[in-house]
Amino acid sequence: MSDYELSKLDVKIFGKWDTKVEIKDPSLKKYISLMPVYLPHSSGRYQHRRFGKGKMPVIERLINELMRPGKNKGKKMLAYNIVRACFEIIYARTGQNPIQILVNAIQNSAPREEVTRIMYGGIVYYVAVDVSPQRRVDLALRYLVEGARNSSFNNPKPIDESLAEEILAAASNDPKSYAVRKKEETERIALSSR
Repeated sequence: MSDYELSKLDVKIFGKWDTKVEIKDPSLKKYISLMPVYLPHSSGRYQHRRFGKGKMPVIERLINELMRPGKNKGKKMLAYNIVRACFEIIYARTGQNPIQILVNAIQNSAPREEVTRIMYGGIVYYVAVDVSPQRRVDLALRYLVEGARNSSFNNPKPIDESLAEEILAAASNDPKSYAVRKKEETERIALSSR
């Protein structure tokens, strides 16, 4: 079944959440894929294609980000259940579509500028550069998961609750959010090295 035929069906993420979501940032529209899928597990289908990550559903990218080295390394079903429980918590607290809240969190925690090193004649310069949209989504997802992992480490609070709180805080652009703080720090360093 092709992607077009799947989009015509009434497929919902986790059987509950609709993917008709508004993306306000025009640069991220192409790279936040909200293609409706029955199960967010593509088995590396987009791995060897150029810019293939942009076609992978953003929910699956969040699940894959949770499987970073550490306690949950390689446990996709556990990461799937964490994201599913996280979405239930978000819906219980806000009453809104959790996918829309996740997209808002990605938009608010994606840095626009960062710093790169340029070596010229043995001297290292730090230069501010614009961040590509695909990297912006990658960094936003990484910051969201890092914040959830840090707040639940050595803490009785489970990771799904920590992830829900991090996503809600980033969606409301709260400065208490780890992802929003990291974004502002990255942009502040880039501004100073301009």
